[in-house]
Amino acid sequence: MAIESTKLEAVTRKEFGKGASRRMRRDGNTPAVLYGHGEEPQHMGINSHDVFLATKGNANALVTVCLEGKDHLALVKDIQRNPLTRNIEHIDLLRVKRDEKVEVEVPVEVVGEPESGLIYTIDVLNVLVMAPAIDIPETIVADVEGLGDGERVTVADLKHADDVEVLLPADEIIVSVILPEVEASEEEADAEDEAKAEESAAE
Repeated sequence: MAIESTKLEAVTRKEFGKGASRRMRRDGNTPAVLYGHGEEPQHMGINSHDVFLATKGNANALVTVCLEGKDHLALVKDIQRNPLTRNIEHIDLLRVKRDEKVEVEVPVEVVGEPESGLIYTIDVLNVLVMAPAIDIPETIVADVEGLGDGERVTVADLKHADDVEVLLPADEIIVSVILPEVEASEEEADAEDEAKAEESAAE
């Protein structure tokens, strides 16, 4: 099912440099660049609140940029943020076509619960995938339901649509199920105590 793109109204950027960028942001617009498909990069400004809403919770947002009366389908490819305020300072937009596939990073979402008393650790937070430009999954699912100590979820176990390909080796570990460290330490201590008791009994 194709994802509906968010429409963003843009204005052509005519001034450049740090000072011009700061003025643009003060006026409520985020500097952006649109590139790809062999066309010249287009520099623009987009309403900052609209950019925030379009990218909230989705780093691979599909957008339609309306610039000078022409619509451009694009993916948000990079977001630069202020290190202190975390406000968006600049975005890169990649031109895409509805019938093409693109490489993007998608976060891993863990679902389910392992066996009682066990926890899981996420070894890979994001995976590189090849997916339809108009139907990029928000997450790739790793299911740990009922897994036991030492069991793992590999790339081959991930759940995703048939038209999505994870670009990692099939045996790469994504999630591991383990005993909590405290319980593991207690088991080791119990084993040591048993060994000492056996030694004493033997003497």
